[in-house]
Amino acid sequence: MTSSPVKIAASEAPDQPDSSPELEALYRGFEAELLVPLWTEIGDLMPAHPRSKALPHLWRWADLLPLAAESGRLVPVGRGGERRAIALANPGLGGRPFATPTLWAAIQYLNPGEDAPVHRHTQNAFRFVVEGEGVWTVVNGDPVAMRRGDFLPQAGWAWHGHQNATSEPMAWIDGLDIPFQYAVDASFFEFGPDAVDNTETPARSRSERLWGHPGLRPLTHLQPTPATPLLAYRWEHTDRALDDQLALEKEGVTATLGPGHAAVRFTNPTTGGDVMPTLRTEFHRLAPGTETATVSEVGSTVVQVFDGMGSVTVGEHSWSVERGDLFVVPSWQPLTVRSEGGLDLFRFSDTPVFEALNLNRRQEATR
Repeated sequence: MTSSPVKIAASEAPDQPDSSPELEALYRGFEAELLVPLWTEIGDLMPAHPRSKALPHLWRWADLLPLAAESGRLVPVGRGGERRAIALANPGLGGRPFATPTLWAAIQYLNPGEDAPVHRHTQNAFRFVVEGEGVWTVVNGDPVAMRRGDFLPQAGWAWHGHQNATSEPMAWIDGLDIPFQYAVDASFFEFGPDAVDNTETPARSRSERLWGHPGLRPLTHLQPTPATPLLAYRWEHTDRALDDQLALEKEGVTATLGPGHAAVRFTNPTTGGDVMPTLRTEFHRLAPGTETATVSEVGSTVVQVFDGMGSVTVGEHSWSVERGDLFVVPSWQPLTVRSEGGLDLFRFSDTPVFEALNLNRRQEATR
């Protein structure tokens, strides 16, 4: 089976050779041998700054949740589909179920009494709960409660399933590095049991009992792990940390991100680094009337509004936002956020990938 020849497009770059029968014959020879001359492609391959195919886009929670509920009525969860998860498809990525070229985000919905079957995959993943409670995620046999405001990471290649033992449905968002692993041909997947074997409902998971003590590292488990072993970062700790930052600012402690802007990063307690090798996760709180600096960064970001109201500008796009809304910031698109009566934002990005490759770059616009 032979490969189809490539087609060399005419270039609009300066200093191109004049068209001639000899040049056309040369290009046909390149095409036949699957060769492409750099001089016709350099403007696309090496632009002056990142030009992501992804577009800034906003998804309204008020629109997503009814569609998720209707899918709960019509679509069973089980083997084959595995999860009742509805992915955000960036309008610039040709219909692929990708929020950005490297990040996957979805709303997942589980009906009362349902199990999402056990499986594992190399993709790093997390769940973030914007409302509701009652579902248990069971990771390598460790049952972890899911409640509003909780951030629940899960390292790649960990067995996991979800169980809703309550009388109410529940929705949350999933974040994974699926597009990144898909692009670099690194994905593996394996089925586990159909049902989630969980009769426990502990107040704290085993991972929290071991790793969930701020500033304390157990001496019985010293081995650094590439992804966090802590399976739940609880809202009460996040909320208190953000409140304390804003309170200290009122007492005269300088806010390094700007007035009225508090933020925390979820970290791996075994290393102090990001929770997962490919994903950075943060929570930001903006006091009423606060406006952030306009920042451009290499790499892409997905943000969910946890609470409050405000407005965001991504590149040339501006939207008002409220609780649950999700928006995408493609690589090098400038982002500005404005809070009205106060605004809480959960944010995840692919920054660790670019930092590891020394490709990260950040630019703050002059006010």
